[in-house]
Amino acid sequence: MKTIYPLIHKFRSSFGGGIAWRLKKHSEVVEKHLNPGEEVLYAFCGQKNSGPFEWFDTYVAVITTKRMLFGHKNLLWGYVLSSVTPDMYNDLQVFQGLLWGKIRIDTVKELIILTNLPKNSLDDIETNISEYMMEQKKQYVKEGN
Repeated sequence: MKTIYPLIHKFRSSFGGGIAWRLKKHSEVVEKHLNPGEEVLYAFCGQKNSGPFEWFDTYVAVITTKRMLFGHKNLLWGYVLSSVTPDMYNDLQVFQGLLWGKIRIDTVKELIILTNLPKNSLDDIETNISEYMMEQKKQYVKEGN
C-alpha cells in the first residue's frame, strides 16, 4: 500500500517552491521500512546537506505513529534511511532565508539538517514535528517527577 508519495505530492502542491527530485523513489525507501501497524501522519521533502546550493541529496521525511523516518534512494544502487524515536529527539530549530528555509533536528546522536524547504512550509513543518514530539514525549515522563 503506497501511502507516502500521495502525502509528499500534497505537500509539494500546497507549498510551491523548494527543491526536491525523484520523490517516488525516496518515498519507496521509507515505505519499505514501515513496521506493521505504523501509520503515516505527515510527510515532507527537502535536501539533507550542509549548503543551500547542494541540490542532489533529496530526502523524504515522514512522521509516523511511532517515530520519524528520513529516506534517500541513491542514484545507482542502495539507499540511506535514518530513524528518530521520540526518546532520542532533543530540539528543533527553524531558519528562514531569502529564498528557502531550513530546519535542524537535534537528536542524541546526530544533527539532521533539511534545507531548501519552501519558506511558506516552515510553520507547517515545525507545528507537525513539535506537536508530535510533545505528545510522544509524555510517554517517557515518569510519574512522580
